[in-house]
Amino acid sequence: MSMCTEPLAEYFFLSGNHPSFAANCTALWRGYVGSWEIKEHRLYLVGLEGTLEDGTDVSLATLFPDFPERVFAHWYSGTIRIPRGKQLEYVHSGYSSTFEEDLLLEIDRGVVISTRTRHNGISDSENAASSYGVAAMTVFPLRGKQVEETK
Repeated sequence: MSMCTEPLAEYFFLSGNHPSFAANCTALWRGYVGSWEIKEHRLYLVGLEGTLEDGTDVSLATLFPDFPERVFAHWYSGTIRIPRGKQLEYVHSGYSSTFEEDLLLEIDRGVVISTRTRHNGISDSENAASSYGVAAMTVFPLRGKQVEETK
């Protein structure tokens, strides 16, 4: 599932350490994709893909060398929004589009304390998009890597 929340941004803010990621896609200006898991009511970062501005590939082990496979997201408190169903309204701005429902997970220091579903309506269109997805992004090559490949 895709989520409309960026828990890793909170880590960067709190730690004061924000790597300079290269945006390689018009739909992904932050320059990385994190994969998350909830296990036993705890939020974990289980994967990270991205490229730094200098061309270095980033993984979970790059940012968390002591936890290369899974990091408990103890730094995050807030609401994680997971849109579900068909799109009701498209808004060309971040996570502003509306879908038939949102699964809302309330997190306190990495622990899921409650979940609820918000119903936003029912789509009239059978062809409406379903949720956000990485596959919908337009990717363009990184300048640094493009230069290396032509040398």
